[in-house]
Amino acid sequence: MTRVFIHGLESSSQGVKGVFFRERFPDMIIEDFSGPLEERMEKLNGLLAGREDLTLVGSSFGGLMAAIYACENEKRVGRVILLAPALHVPDFGRYRGTRVNMPVSLYHGRNDDVVPPAAVKAIAQEVFKNLDYHLVDDDHSLHVTFPLMDWKALI
Repeated sequence: MTRVFIHGLESSSQGVKGVFFRERFPDMIIEDFSGPLEERMEKLNGLLAGREDLTLVGSSFGGLMAAIYACENEKRVGRVILLAPALHVPDFGRYRGTRVNMPVSLYHGRNDDVVPPAAVKAIAQEVFKNLDYHLVDDDHSLHVTFPLMDWKALI
C-alpha cells in the first residue's frame, strides 16, 4: 500500500497536516504542489505512476486533486480520505457523471466558510458510491477534528 497526502491550495508539505503525517507515517508520500490545477495534477500523476493500492488523503484543494485522481484511476486507488474537499469548483464538474466504488471517507466542518459543506456533500454522494460522510463541529481546516481522527484505522 502507498499512502499519499495532498495539501491544500495555500498550504505545503510543511503545513500542520503534512508535519502530522510525516511524524506518524514516515513512508507516506508528502510533496509540495504549486501552480494551477493542471500542473499540480501532472506532478501527482508523475509521482504515482506505476503505483497500485493507493490510499489518498486530500485536504481542501488537495481533496479536489485526490478526488480527480480517484475518478481517473479507480483501479489503482484503494481508499480516499477527503478533508473539506473543494469538489464544488468548476474543475470537478466533468466528473459529476462518474460513479466510483472505492471507500471514501469525507470529513467537513459545519462552520467551513471556504468550501460549502452542503454543496460538497451533494456532489460527493453523486460521485462516490461507497461514501462515509462526517459533518463535524469544526471549521475549514478541521483543526479540532483532524488530530483526533483514528488515522491508523483510516489509512
